[in-house]
Amino acid sequence: MNTPERSASFILDDDQEKIEYAADTKVSNAGTFTFNKEDHTVGNLLRMQLLRDPTVKFAGYKHPHPLIHKILLKIQTTSSQTLPSEALSAAIEDLSNETDHLITQVTDAIDKWKKENDTGMMGM
Repeated sequence: MNTPERSASFILDDDQEKIEYAADTKVSNAGTFTFNKEDHTVGNLLRMQLLRDPTVKFAGYKHPHPLIHKILLKIQTTSSQTLPSEALSAAIEDLSNETDHLITQVTDAIDKWKKENDTGMMGM
């Protein structure tokens, strides 16, 4: 009935950027990233990865409204030598490496299981 189109939650509008950045004018070494067409999954994943970084002083996100498909991710670093954009880039790279490692481990485990459980199902 009044439900918005499902595609509105993940397809960018023509005039929309995926990520926007605004430096914080009141807090040093801080800024807010707006991730359009994203939700809690990406927000929490990035926040947790950022908090593992010793150069990150603060990382938090909010999802302003359930019908508005964007998250606001605020990052503050410990020094002016590390920009919030650098910290975010490092977090994304680390998550990519972890994902690659996880895929390799799962593939290896599946191959090992198949070899160990080859029961010759041809006779069935």
